[in-house]
Amino acid sequence: MATWDDVDRLATALPEVERGADTNGLKWEVRKKYFAYERPLRKRDLDELGAAAPSGPILGVRVADLGDKRGLIGSNPGVFFTIPHFEGYPAVLVLLENISIEQLGEVLTDAWLARAPKRLAASFLAEHP
Repeated sequence: MATWDDVDRLATALPEVERGADTNGLKWEVRKKYFAYERPLRKRDLDELGAAAPSGPILGVRVADLGDKRGLIGSNPGVFFTIPHFEGYPAVLVLLENISIEQLGEVLTDAWLARAPKRLAASFLAEHP
C-alpha cells in the first residue's frame, strides 16, 4: 500500500520536480507542467460512479496518450480507473491503497516522461536505460 509520503519521495526524486499545491491538494510538476496530483472524488464524480465509487486516497497521473490510459485501466482495474470528467483526457486515477511501491514508481516515472521537455526526458532515459 502506497502513501502520499511515497508519492512525494518518488516524484521528487525525478529531475527538476517541484512540489506545489492547489485547491485539490498536492501536485508535482516538471518545469511548471504537472504530472501527478491529489484528486479526491467530487460530488459529481460520486454521483456518476454510484456504488462503484472507490474510497481512500486517489492520485491523478498524466499518461502519454489514451492508449496508455486504456492499457493501465485494463491491466489492473483494482488500481487504475477513470471518471466521466476525464473522458478523452490523457490521465488516469490511481487508488493509492491498492498500488505497490514499485508500480507507483513506474507510473510516476512514466507520467514525468509524458510531461518533461524532450531533451530532459532523453537525458534521463540515457542515464536510466
